[in-house]
Amino acid sequence: MVTFPPATRTSLSGWGNYPREECELYRPATPSEFEQIVLHSPHTNIITRGRGRSYGDAALNRDRGVVLSDPMNRILSFDTENGILNCECGVSFAEILNFALPKGFVLPITPGTKHISVGGAIAADVHGKNHHRDGTISSQLLDFRLLTANGSTLLCSREENPDLFWATLGGMGLTGAILDARLQLRPADSAYVDTSTQPCVNLDQAFELMEAGDRDYEYAVAWIDCLAQGRSLGRSVLLRANPAELQNLPPKVRASPFSIPKHLGLGVPFQMPSMLLNPLSMRLFNSAFYFAHRTRRNIVDWQRYFYPLDSIAHWNRIYGRRGVLQYQLVLPSATARQGLIEILEHISASGRASFLAVLKTTGPANASPLSFPIEGMSLALDFPNTGPDLLEMLSDLDQMVLRHGGRVYLAKDSCLDAADFMAMYPRLEEFRAIKARHDPENRFSSSLGRRLRIVEAS
Repeated sequence: MVTFPPATRTSLSGWGNYPREECELYRPATPSEFEQIVLHSPHTNIITRGRGRSYGDAALNRDRGVVLSDPMNRILSFDTENGILNCECGVSFAEILNFALPKGFVLPITPGTKHISVGGAIAADVHGKNHHRDGTISSQLLDFRLLTANGSTLLCSREENPDLFWATLGGMGLTGAILDARLQLRPADSAYVDTSTQPCVNLDQAFELMEAGDRDYEYAVAWIDCLAQGRSLGRSVLLRANPAELQNLPPKVRASPFSIPKHLGLGVPFQMPSMLLNPLSMRLFNSAFYFAHRTRRNIVDWQRYFYPLDSIAHWNRIYGRRGVLQYQLVLPSATARQGLIEILEHISASGRASFLAVLKTTGPANASPLSFPIEGMSLALDFPNTGPDLLEMLSDLDQMVLRHGGRVYLAKDSCLDAADFMAMYPRLEEFRAIKARHDPENRFSSSLGRRLRIVEAS
């Protein structure tokens, strides 16, 4: 007889605190319980949930089962000669770095937070500041074990079950439950990077410098002011970096190159009043940020460059109880400049500001049918939730993205229309066919999956 703790009805959200839904939450205590709940819970369908860092409803399942991956948190082995790490799905990138950095290894691909699980990173096919060179997490992923709806555990790699390997990357948890994975880590001289900071007076200059210089940097990203107008439209600060060479580190750092100094731990203790983030305060912040950054080079630690917001606990609370809608788009190279001008002009004219706006170059797409990046330019924005008027503006942005041949990122999405999603992801039927072979009854489903009609409602 199969036994496991019952689900608890719980109000859940993603990192953006929007939407918020009532779900049946399972909290397994052991890996065995995790697997038993996935296979035998009485709910029609379930979705697994890692650290809850996707923004919208990818890890929500309204009135249905959500299974936390918390007990799947072991590092199983590490090959120090070849840098191959084997770990369970619930292990976070922070835990991997704490384990691997002192041994001289780093994660080749990492997004803007280290507080994500390995399983969630694979499901979202995450990318980082080096997509223009190294692609998504798929490039460092050797294989993983997937628990499927019929109870089989399948090893998935480029050679074995390749259809499931690529469908699971970017498949937002809809192909099955990832149990563990093997990642290829990268040797490093230190936990520091050699950064280059360069302000750009407008989008034209940013494009010119990015096209000419991004190839010279392992990591390249730009902060962009979405409220700037006229000749200053798209003014930016390029923040690019290469791994720091040991001989270039300051003497104190060189003596202990993998020891990162402790940063002041800040936190947002409660949901802030929504009125604090308004066009005026955003405009002041954007101007201060732009003028505070001058052309310079500097050696900074891994935490400071890759994860600046991780130093502020619960930073999402600054958006208040209504939450934040993050919106990340990518446009192909041929239309990126004109498309971004149109999008930035629309945002600026609306008076809506993005507190965090990030522009970066993206490299070629991979073989995943639902992976987000394509070769071109990506822009990530976040907007305080003001209700229907914001949703209307984001719908306008969807149409602009579509006109220019782009797409939006499912890990950040909260409100995309199913028809627009299908137009943005033309390989959807390929994904559906793979899922139908391994999960014909849609055991694995989510609010996002049903909203976008990736899976049928049941």
